[in-house]
Amino acid sequence: MTVDPITLSVIQAGLQQVCDEMDLTFSRAAFSPVIAEANDRSDGIYSAEDGSLIAQGQGGLPVFVGTMQYSTRTLIEMIRDGRAAAPKPGDTYIVNDPYLGGTHLMDVRFARPFYRDGAIFCWLSNTGHWPDTGGAVPGGFSASATSVEQEGLRLPPVRLFKEGVLDSEIYAIICSNIRIADQRIGDVKAQAAALTVGEERLTALLDRYGDDVVRASIDALRGRAAAQMRTLIDEIADGTYESTAWIDSDGVVNEPLAIRLTVEKTPGALSFDFSRSSPPCMGPMNSVLATTHSSVYLAMRHIFPEVPISAGAFEPLSIVGCEGTFLDARYPRPVSGCAAEVSQRIAEAVFAALVEALPDRVTAAPAGTSGNFALGGHDPETGRNYVMYQLSGGGYGGNADHDGLANGCSTIGISKAPPVEIMEQNFPVLYHRYALREGSGGRGRHRGGLGLDYEVELLRGTARASFVMDHGRFGPQGALGGEDGAKNEVEVWRNGAKYAPEHLSKEQDIPLRAGDRVRVRTPGGGGYGSASERESDLTDEDRRLGRA
Repeated sequence: MTVDPITLSVIQAGLQQVCDEMDLTFSRAAFSPVIAEANDRSDGIYSAEDGSLIAQGQGGLPVFVGTMQYSTRTLIEMIRDGRAAAPKPGDTYIVNDPYLGGTHLMDVRFARPFYRDGAIFCWLSNTGHWPDTGGAVPGGFSASATSVEQEGLRLPPVRLFKEGVLDSEIYAIICSNIRIADQRIGDVKAQAAALTVGEERLTALLDRYGDDVVRASIDALRGRAAAQMRTLIDEIADGTYESTAWIDSDGVVNEPLAIRLTVEKTPGALSFDFSRSSPPCMGPMNSVLATTHSSVYLAMRHIFPEVPISAGAFEPLSIVGCEGTFLDARYPRPVSGCAAEVSQRIAEAVFAALVEALPDRVTAAPAGTSGNFALGGHDPETGRNYVMYQLSGGGYGGNADHDGLANGCSTIGISKAPPVEIMEQNFPVLYHRYALREGSGGRGRHRGGLGLDYEVELLRGTARASFVMDHGRFGPQGALGGEDGAKNEVEVWRNGAKYAPEHLSKEQDIPLRAGDRVRVRTPGGGGYGSASERESDLTDEDRRLGRA
């Protein structure tokens, strides 16, 4: 069936709107600030045959663009071969197993089959970052974990909702293995409600245009995305491009890890070879294969944002050489840093490899860390335990047109830090500082954006702090002669004495008591082009504002 261009455009927008409304429902109904305020979540539509991405919400985390496709595909395969229970209408599966197409354990996925005339038409799926899934430390970011069991509860695909009814036994098992379990029901119901909204909106779209027309449109949109990506790839000259990006350490062995990338451009295709990268590591900075692939996809989305999100956009991209490296983690390797940190180093490697080939499209390296800071403790005023999760922004890299954005969200998503007021209302903390980090952007023809400088005090009780961040040893790379951005800096003040983590921006179980403070200064972006080429009036302004 051939679909006319106007109808095709309307259906494309309609599918996108279904996902956008799921995103909004999820955020507005969720209890946890990391979802409700920071938008650390995503929703999408996936094919019934192989789980391929059909559409994803514009407000969802880009890193989930590949991982949700892989986890849905794995679920379908497990159902077909009997490793997972066969679905019925109204069933909703829950899964967070990193090795089944996931990220880290805190990213919990729901998947629901969408039926038309008794058959599965597609799958609706979403991911939300739960603030805790058990494990050795509150928040799940165990900087010195050496196995995934230390990071939290690992769930294979099980039906949490059976024919629309919450399975109280499975839910009880989950709640018995996580902290602050009484608050999770709000996130669980929000996650399920988002899928219900998706069902309603998708049903309306299909009723209006017909199943056959929508199916034909999905196929056409996938083909167009692949063709558009191939056309854009051909802006790159055929040849080989190389780069290296560094991770500070794995949190256990205090030595850097290398992501060594070779990109080969052939007509209409790109191959990304990671075979020269470091071997699997002891600590939690391993990446599962789905996250590695998704990191490449999101990097190319940054470079070619005009390509619609669908599985077709990935077809011209091949990723090889991950086996035997820390970018293809196998059980029981710990992986808590994969989605928020390693993924951004992978994207940085892609940018560094292609910036000379596409100088008008590719930027210098961004801050490239989500600034994962978890604080767990007991509030004597309320008599309740809590787990606070803070993510933070940093500077974007300079580019061919202008300076980098200050305090932008991470490379992998659109998540924003929860408002200070919300954090202070929900947890026994007080923010003494929340400001731009002046002077942190790398110098260049176009300066890197500024990072963030915040300081938070524990007001009551005792707590344990954990960090899994990066760019504490190496600042974000400058491009085409630009200078690197400032490094990440973490300081903990206990009893008036300063403590700096051995692994710079990775540490776990730091004991805090009332009056102790944590200060984090996030990286600035890399500079673009030689600083000697910067316009004099911009240089004067930098000096006047203390940014030089």
